[in-house]
Amino acid sequence: MHTFIKKTLVSLTVLILLNSCGGRDFFSKKSTNQPVNAEDRVKKNIEEGRGLKIGSSLSMGNPDGGSFLFASSNALWRATLEKLDFIPLANVDYAGGVIITDWYGDTNSNEEIKVAVRFLTNEIRSDAIDVIIYKKKCIKINQCQTSKVENNTNNTIKASILKRAAAISREAESKKKND
Repeated sequence: MHTFIKKTLVSLTVLILLNSCGGRDFFSKKSTNQPVNAEDRVKKNIEEGRGLKIGSSLSMGNPDGGSFLFASSNALWRATLEKLDFIPLANVDYAGGVIITDWYGDTNSNEEIKVAVRFLTNEIRSDAIDVIIYKKKCIKINQCQTSKVENNTNNTIKASILKRAAAISREAESKKKND
């Protein structure tokens, strides 16, 4: 008898909750304007602004979502990786918009450099990236001094990346036109 009462109470609670949430309407209404084809549903959802939205850190400045960029299609990202391919990479974070190299230097020298590139936008323009170079000078193994390098080398690397990104972008546009 005790289990019968429990089952009855649970059933009544479920019915009340469904009724208060419009449960009857949910089961009786059929969506007549929802497309059957998946591509048409996606198109309709995008037009209505529904669907998955990713925060601005992932969509690189597009907080409304809908435009998902990946490293393989981002000309600035690809150009940076090409230009820094001679230095081992320590941190590569596309979502965070940063590439940091490992310390790099000659074997006979007591100086090493580290390059950090921050992506501020996906557009190929002069303020799209920020290149920071750090220099580490070691007198002894555990006595190192690190400083930020502020000279023309930062701008040279930046210009080189931007030129290559522009070339990659032109190649991609040309390929699109030919396809």
